[in-house]
Amino acid sequence: MRLRRLAQLLAALLLALWLGDRLFPLPLPTDDLARVVLAEDGTPLWRFADSDGVWRYPVTPQDVSPYYLEALLTYEDRWFYRHPGVNPLALGRAAWQNVTGGQVVSGGSTLSMQVARLLDPHSRTYSGKLRQLWRTLQLEWHLSKEEILTLYLNRAPFGGTLEGVAAASWAYLGKSPAQLTRSEAALLAVLPQAPSRLRPDRHPERAQAARDKVLRRLGEFDVWPQSLVEEALEEPVFLAPRQEPRLAPLLARRLNRPGSPPLIRTTIDVGMQRRLEDLLLGWRARLPEHTSAAILVVEHESMAVRAYLGSIDMGDSKRFGHVDMVAALRSPGSTLKPFLYGMAMDGGLIHSESLLQDVPRRYGDYRPGNFAAGFKGPVSASEALATSLNLPAVQLMEAYGPKRFAGEMRAAGVPLVLPHGAEPNLALILGGGGSRLEDLVVGYSAFARDGRTARLRFQPDQSLHERRLLSPGAAWIVRRVLAGQARPDRDPRARLLQRPVLAWKTGTSYGFRDAWAIGVGPRHLIGVWIGRPDGTPVPGQFGLASAAPLLLQVHDVLVNRDAQRGLSGPAQEPPDSVGVAAICWPLGQSLARDDHNCRRQRFAWIIDGTTPPTLQAQDQPLGLGLREKIWLNAEGLRVDAGCNDARPHELQFWPAPLESWLPRRERREVRMPAVDQQCPPAREALAPPLSIVGVRDQARLQRPAGSREPLPLEFSVLGGSGRTWWFLDGRPVGESAAGESLRYAFARSGRFQLSALDESGQTAQVEFEIVR
Repeated sequence: MRLRRLAQLLAALLLALWLGDRLFPLPLPTDDLARVVLAEDGTPLWRFADSDGVWRYPVTPQDVSPYYLEALLTYEDRWFYRHPGVNPLALGRAAWQNVTGGQVVSGGSTLSMQVARLLDPHSRTYSGKLRQLWRTLQLEWHLSKEEILTLYLNRAPFGGTLEGVAAASWAYLGKSPAQLTRSEAALLAVLPQAPSRLRPDRHPERAQAARDKVLRRLGEFDVWPQSLVEEALEEPVFLAPRQEPRLAPLLARRLNRPGSPPLIRTTIDVGMQRRLEDLLLGWRARLPEHTSAAILVVEHESMAVRAYLGSIDMGDSKRFGHVDMVAALRSPGSTLKPFLYGMAMDGGLIHSESLLQDVPRRYGDYRPGNFAAGFKGPVSASEALATSLNLPAVQLMEAYGPKRFAGEMRAAGVPLVLPHGAEPNLALILGGGGSRLEDLVVGYSAFARDGRTARLRFQPDQSLHERRLLSPGAAWIVRRVLAGQARPDRDPRARLLQRPVLAWKTGTSYGFRDAWAIGVGPRHLIGVWIGRPDGTPVPGQFGLASAAPLLLQVHDVLVNRDAQRGLSGPAQEPPDSVGVAAICWPLGQSLARDDHNCRRQRFAWIIDGTTPPTLQAQDQPLGLGLREKIWLNAEGLRVDAGCNDARPHELQFWPAPLESWLPRRERREVRMPAVDQQCPPAREALAPPLSIVGVRDQARLQRPAGSREPLPLEFSVLGGSGRTWWFLDGRPVGESAAGESLRYAFARSGRFQLSALDESGQTAQVEFEIVR
């Protein structure tokens, strides 16, 4: 009977406990939005506090130094792994000491009981104590000892807004809890006993006395050898300057998304990030007021982001420091040019020394100019890219196609954003679209990764996604051009194997709004942007003067760091597709050096043994080709094809738009042999074909907005001979001598027909429209 009643009582007790557990469940912590953003090595970069302003750095027992666990369990709860949550002997001992001492001498709380109080705070009354015991039993019922210990490691108070041993270790000691010394472990083990009274940054003497008490107990119980305890006792309490993690704030904000884990791991190199943030803060005084800057450093082999600086200082409101300029959409200026030159090489349009035209041209109502005033005339592709000339780039874009260029860039992960409803046009290559610093760095990765781009990796668990942008040969050649090694040696295989240097390109957007510099170093890609985040122009601020010096400083920092660590980039071995060829201008292909048509010999990088001919502009005057067939007699005079001793002969000429920039001996009229008066060529063969320059046929010109003044235009001719007579809609409007131009102001809008007549009787005609 008694056993039955005892069983009933036991069953009732168990049922009561079960109901109590159901009705008053254990308040285990949930995601309270306290998160820490970590560098690659685990160093905190930035922290986001919870709703109470508390920040934590979650760890497990395996992440903490064994010294700390030994100190904690020895001092707080030696029987932690043996008792059921409550230690009756410890409670009895504490009660006896407190009664006989007339004051609170010691406590009998186990670690489990302390965790219960942390999860469910209560008053220090008998009812509060009973509540604590209930929560302790629940803890032991639902969780393992390892889980209870983990809760203590992450929730124990350490003063101020710090909770958990990891947050305290980083804040007070500036190191990971896994690296604690014995002395440091003892200090952190005792702090939760009275976190405000023992804070080592405010009360170092109290903190040291409490630490020493823990150390002596560890020696007393033979947990640590007495000799090591004595050494630890001699160490003063040394603290790193108290600092909360304040690195890469804009990256931290970017990665702190809903549902993120408590620890947000990144690929950031904390030493590099800290060094570059200090460097950029030093630049603040050198920049105009309200101007910000951004730096992005990426390891090009892994595409891991090693440094992310979205602004000079996130707290500087005058410089719009809260705006992340790594991800902001801006005009890229000339930074897109290297991609176009590489694509044109792959498309068989040019090689590295192809002849391009740096001359003024008009494309409808679009008339690009160079950043520096003036034009160079004939330039090589490598020179045009290295000096960032605009007109050759526009000529190349016209031949390659803006839509094709934009499509291939997008497919490679470098989208170019246009205004709503707009389509890619020639202005795209000069910054007539939008791009982001991070996207440009992705694009430049092609020059370090054999023509393949890859997405940036901000976090270690992100995989590497590659896309093809250029062939390995085109990427290698463009990188050498940007590194100042554009001209190959005459020996096709001489010095092709070299250690890589910095290859870089600058850019300036319209109105001096954005200054860019993008670099490809031995191991890293570097992107730099400087400007006002609100888009206000900053006159005199441009890529070469503003962004390039910062880029070069960042590059020096990286190279010095790598040298100290014995790291270097791989040798730049040329792909098998790359070779060297001797070519001649003006045709741009291989000729014997003693050939009279070889006006200038140059050595060029070529791909797959191909030497494309000189690229003609689409508005090249009709009939003025680069090759012309003539007939010469035995004396070398021009004759008609029907003359008895006539023999065919080929002359190669410079593109007609370059005539004004050529030495006189190179011009078409000088190089053309004299005419034999006994058997002259037909009249139409004597003078080169006539064409009008200054407006394209079917062009549509627009007056400046709001202007009522006549629209002045200037016209000239190429080819022909002698004076030129001009007619507008059939009416004479003027004449010009050879080599001179006609200026005419159009007072009204409408369609016009302009005609030209030269002394040889040739005519040329264009039609165009002027609109308001």
